[in-house]
Amino acid sequence: MKFRVISLPSFRAASSKPDKDFDFSPTGILGRFDAYFSAIKPGDRDSFMPRDFLYFDEDKQGMVWMWALSEGMDDGGNAVIDFEGGYYLTYVYKDGDEEAGGRLYEEALRYIEESEILELDVRSNHYAMGHIITPEPIIKAQGWAQMESFIPVKLKNL
Repeated sequence: MKFRVISLPSFRAASSKPDKDFDFSPTGILGRFDAYFSAIKPGDRDSFMPRDFLYFDEDKQGMVWMWALSEGMDDGGNAVIDFEGGYYLTYVYKDGDEEAGGRLYEEALRYIEESEILELDVRSNHYAMGHIITPEPIIKAQGWAQMESFIPVKLKNL
């Protein structure tokens, strides 16, 4: 099976502003946010789960990056948002391989559409998002990373 369904908990997160320019340069909105959260070293109990998620905010028409905050963690002066959590259908592909990512996205949407129990759950502040799952030392050693994509789903009213 190419897809799995997971549950993400609700959490508070530091959030970049929506970036309509998709600017990951050191001076861009997303680049500065990357520098902020990349400097954070979570404790052992907080380092096992994905903490950052990147998504396109359809309402504001810009890319947003968020970092799940633990109690006492510095928000770096960024906006703090409440992430609702929920169910997500996920799949993995090589980061940067937009052809594979697009194909898997379309397959995932068909899978959800044909499902007897799941339906899309896209709404304001609840969008498809992505997260690099490869640890930094592995990325440096092999020269590439895996991207995990998350598509929000919910149970159909059966």
